[in-house]
Amino acid sequence: MKRALLWSVVLIAGLGGCLAVATPSAAPKDQAPGAWKTLTPMPTARQEVAVAEAGGKVYVIGGYGEWYEPTDAVEVYDPARDLWESKSPLPIAVHHPAAVGLNGKIYAMGGFTGRLFQNPQQTLFEYDPAVGSWRHRASMLSARGALAATVLNGKIHALGGAAKQSLSAHEVYDPVTDRWSRANAMPTARDHLAAVALDGKVYAIGGRESFFGEKYSNVEIYDPGTDSWRTGAPLPLGRGGLAAAALQGRIFIFGGELPFKIVNATEMYDPATDRWTAKAAMPTARHGMGAAAVGPRIYVPGGGTRPGPGRSSVLEAFEPCGGS
Repeated sequence: MKRALLWSVVLIAGLGGCLAVATPSAAPKDQAPGAWKTLTPMPTARQEVAVAEAGGKVYVIGGYGEWYEPTDAVEVYDPARDLWESKSPLPIAVHHPAAVGLNGKIYAMGGFTGRLFQNPQQTLFEYDPAVGSWRHRASMLSARGALAATVLNGKIHALGGAAKQSLSAHEVYDPVTDRWSRANAMPTARDHLAAVALDGKVYAIGGRESFFGEKYSNVEIYDPGTDSWRTGAPLPLGRGGLAAAALQGRIFIFGGELPFKIVNATEMYDPATDRWTAKAAMPTARHGMGAAAVGPRIYVPGGGTRPGPGRSSVLEAFEPCGGS
């Protein structure tokens, strides 16, 4: 059954690769669109990666290759030198994990160890650049992949994802006590979403029910002070497989996937006005990548350039103020 499912999805996704269309943003165009720069590609082409920043460097963790095989690869980009380095691999090969940087360390959680969406994981691993190795930390309370994670007030918020179905799970990790706790669940169960922390709030953005199922434009905003959610202005285009980062008091959203379409949109959300605007489109339309802010730029590595399978080693950086 699993083999039949695998080849069915590969066949569908292969057709999608033939029909893929880059989809731009429907939001009003920003008069200052910003600029993209193409940088040294990743050594290992992959998609459905986790991306995080620590010590001014961009970590790309896990993912899978051309035929859904998971990888334990960990590669680190140094913006100051435009160079990549390989680091100690993850203890397990996994795709669709989430990762964050916190207190100079990298935390990677969840994901799938089987092909497609098989074998969701509860694991949490911590990487200390000073030591150069990974160690196990307390496992999440629920196994899941295709989740999103962000850091607020020194704690990790792990949101959504999928096991047998899309989840509304919201779990919070305290690295001081090495413990997870449950917080108020997201109003919308979803996977392949993005999460960002900004101005004391957690934003859960976009996501999907399944490859052919509903694509969400939901923007749900969590207030830890009241353990409650409210809604913000929806994404101009609902989709899954998008990436997000916060910079200069704004939230930036990149790419994503629809059935048989890849999104090349770059969109900016201003919390002060609760409005979305379109910025300069991505040079390479992608999904299943990640984003991390370092200095004045947001770095967007990896991802798939067609629906379903496929991979890339692309690294592009976006500068909202339009520098080169």
